[in-house]
Amino acid sequence: MLFKEIIGQQQAKRHLINTVRENRVSHAQLFLGPEGSGSLALAVAYAQYINCENKQADDSCGACASCRKYGKLIHPDLHFSYPFFAKHKEDTAATYADEWRKAFLGNPYLGLDFWRNQLDAENKQANINIAEAHHIIKKLSFKVFESEYKVLIMWLPEYLDTQGNALLKLIEEPPAKTLFLLVAENQDKILNTIISRTQLVKINRLDTDSVSKYLISAQQLGEHQATEIAFISDGNIQQAITLLGEDTKGHFDLMIRWLRHCVTDAGPSLIKTCEEELSKLGRENQKSFLLYTINMMRQVVLLKERMPQLVHLPSAELDFAQKFSKHYRLDQIEPAIDLFEKAHYHIERNANPKILFLDLSLQLVLIFKYQTIHQLADSIYK
Repeated sequence: MLFKEIIGQQQAKRHLINTVRENRVSHAQLFLGPEGSGSLALAVAYAQYINCENKQADDSCGACASCRKYGKLIHPDLHFSYPFFAKHKEDTAATYADEWRKAFLGNPYLGLDFWRNQLDAENKQANINIAEAHHIIKKLSFKVFESEYKVLIMWLPEYLDTQGNALLKLIEEPPAKTLFLLVAENQDKILNTIISRTQLVKINRLDTDSVSKYLISAQQLGEHQATEIAFISDGNIQQAITLLGEDTKGHFDLMIRWLRHCVTDAGPSLIKTCEEELSKLGRENQKSFLLYTINMMRQVVLLKERMPQLVHLPSAELDFAQKFSKHYRLDQIEPAIDLFEKAHYHIERNANPKILFLDLSLQLVLIFKYQTIHQLADSIYK
């Protein structure tokens, strides 16, 4: 993986390259960034750069023996650990190595749900088990084969339970020329004993423009569709890739029509929209529609808070956001966002869409038409 192949993240790339050029490579680092931000791809590109035999000023050469093997994830001094869905207690990440290579090489921005779909996961829970911890200790005890550094990249250390304590001594005092690169999404779920032994590398969420350019160049989307998907995905390339298979066209028009019915309490028209349009979108399209609406409302909040420099919207969406921000208060918009987020949560868990969208709409009528702030009750989805 070359740095130039990774979308955006210029600041993180410069930082990582400088640690190598200035001989400041920490033996244990925590790459912390949201799903789809490229943190895993950055960790792989960083490891490749460290072991490149002909380093360039700003990237690996991509042509030496080490780079060619890194490009196929078959370098003998590169090791991966990741959550998996064990069928037997002795299973380790190596059991699923072929599936892992195929998944990462096909999608370096993969999320856990994407990874689950590559495996016969059934209803098993993902974790990094004690057998994997012992396997890591064993394979890192060997000498390097052909590179300066052995590298272990652990994706989602959040799925290490207490068995992660078995790795503490190894992380704190690793064998010579051994690097631990942990790639995480949620710092609160990582063992504190592991966090205290690593150096943090913060990876930011991608901006909408970077995601849009990726969709246009790599996925051959038109500018309008790329912009809409980038906006819905909120900087998450994995989410954007998932949305490619969904019909996201028309979200803006449907949202305006739906909200207009809500804010005017247009009874029969509102019920018709819920029953004939929203409830029949299909679960994935319902989720993407709600994400689109959530993101749009967040842009409205930015305008209300007098931060227009952070708002990046196409002209039609910007015009809507500006008008909406003038007509409604923060104490109306913020509860509405909370309702949209709860609705998205329950759609993911197979709530009845007709009941959900009708109830959600009625709550929005109370907020925007009658200015009654009312919390959506979870019980209606049970």
